[in-house]
Amino acid sequence: MKCPICKKEVTDMKYRPFCSKRCADIDLGNWFNGKYAFAATEVDDEDLAELAKIQQTDNNEDNQ
Repeated sequence: MKCPICKKEVTDMKYRPFCSKRCADIDLGNWFNGKYAFAATEVDDEDLAELAKIQQTDNNEDNQ
């Protein structure tokens, strides 16, 4: 397995999938700085209502 940051072979499983704490910290910094991002979609009121209905149904089934 190769480190996704520096591409060195991962030998120490302590920081897996990274090869070292340094590379793990670089990756974390990338997340904090917004280098990695996920595309977002708009959620409308109908979607929220449907989600609330599904959650309510799930909660009712859990309580039975």
